[in-house]
Amino acid sequence: MTIAIIGATGQLGGHTIDALLQRGVEASDILALGRDGDRLRALADRGLRTAAIDLTDEAATSATLQGVDKLLLISVGTPGEALAPRTTAINAAAAASVKHLVYTSALNAQETTFVLAAEHQATEEVITASGIPATLLRNGWWNENMQQDFESARERGVIANSVGEGRLATASRQDMGEAAAIVLTTPGHEGTAYELSGDTAWSYPEFAETAQQILGTPVRYEALTPEQEQEMLIGAGLDDGTVGFIGAMNAGMRDNTQAFQTGDLSRLLGRPTTPLADTLSTWR
Repeated sequence: MTIAIIGATGQLGGHTIDALLQRGVEASDILALGRDGDRLRALADRGLRTAAIDLTDEAATSATLQGVDKLLLISVGTPGEALAPRTTAINAAAAASVKHLVYTSALNAQETTFVLAAEHQATEEVITASGIPATLLRNGWWNENMQQDFESARERGVIANSVGEGRLATASRQDMGEAAAIVLTTPGHEGTAYELSGDTAWSYPEFAETAQQILGTPVRYEALTPEQEQEMLIGAGLDDGTVGFIGAMNAGMRDNTQAFQTGDLSRLLGRPTTPLADTLSTWR
């Protein structure tokens, strides 16, 4: 059986590959696809099959996917421009007769108003139309997304944003990679959407408390209004587009779009998800 991964050169791809190998998949049965030549060479040195991929070329992508049984499509693409390359990958997989497509989507993708979810919603529709038996791994926010806030806590003792009391049910990127590997190597996941989020939903005041305990220095959370946050970000030199995007993301978190929990991730893993504090401790 050949398992292909589009997006293999990214961090989630790396965790998935590690988990596949730990689960006994032969390195030669993994086809790692991406654009980072150095990373592809490093994977080839580990015995994986590798190929550079151009998601503007459907025919070439289909040729690369010939003989692939299962494809993990990690949600590649820049926000706002991601549907086109994902559509190319899906159409190419259908043309290559891939038997099972696994896609990393967004948490609660068909219901949420979170700003990052719209292209995931559209991608899911393309997958459905393709007719390929598919599994949707709807990833929530990662612990690792909090590193910049943790560094702010370390350097300034303050975390400031407009999320307020909104809660986030985060898990580690490694948890998500392991879940993908489980789905790729065990039967019965076709036609299923998994909502992958952490076992515990925390708020930013709780994040500040956790950071304070780990750092051993005072840390406080400052809740800003959206207008105050905008002024802060402009003052930091960010352009209008970035400021608007951050504001929209934080508005979604303030509305608890990242607090959605079903327990799917811990059930897939057969263990609890990685607590936020465990990840923060690695940055101490």
